[in-house]
Amino acid sequence: MSKTELNKKEIESLLPHREPMLLIDKLTNIVHLKSATAIMYVKKNGFYVQGHFPGQPVMPGVLIVEAFGQAAAALTAHGIDPKEYANKLVYLMGVDKARFRNPVLPDCELHLEIQAIRSHGRVWKYKGTAKVDGKRMADAEWSATIVDRKE
Repeated sequence: MSKTELNKKEIESLLPHREPMLLIDKLTNIVHLKSATAIMYVKKNGFYVQGHFPGQPVMPGVLIVEAFGQAAAALTAHGIDPKEYANKLVYLMGVDKARFRNPVLPDCELHLEIQAIRSHGRVWKYKGTAKVDGKRMADAEWSATIVDRKE
């Protein structure tokens, strides 16, 4: 049985992202290839804070979408056979139905509840909801594909 929680170091072993672009800090409640909750610590010193927006920082919506994508990539990479995933990457293909309902402010814990809706070969479809303290902040659907890593 595979693990139901991954720490940041384990996520780094699955994704090519590194600081400052590795956004998710933990993956919990993992249900094999079906769902998980990613946790992102939205920090006061996040790389976007200084310019988005000075004096009233807000996490950019595109970074919430990126965090959704990273969570889905980690869920998928963790769930498939490591031999099959060797030398592969997960690329975001499209985003649908993205809605930003409340601003995500620094110094919070953003929970990204994601679900794999379906897969067809190397193409996967997901949906997710972002929450802070149980309050819905954003939601989206997106698709991704598994591709060969170029050397």
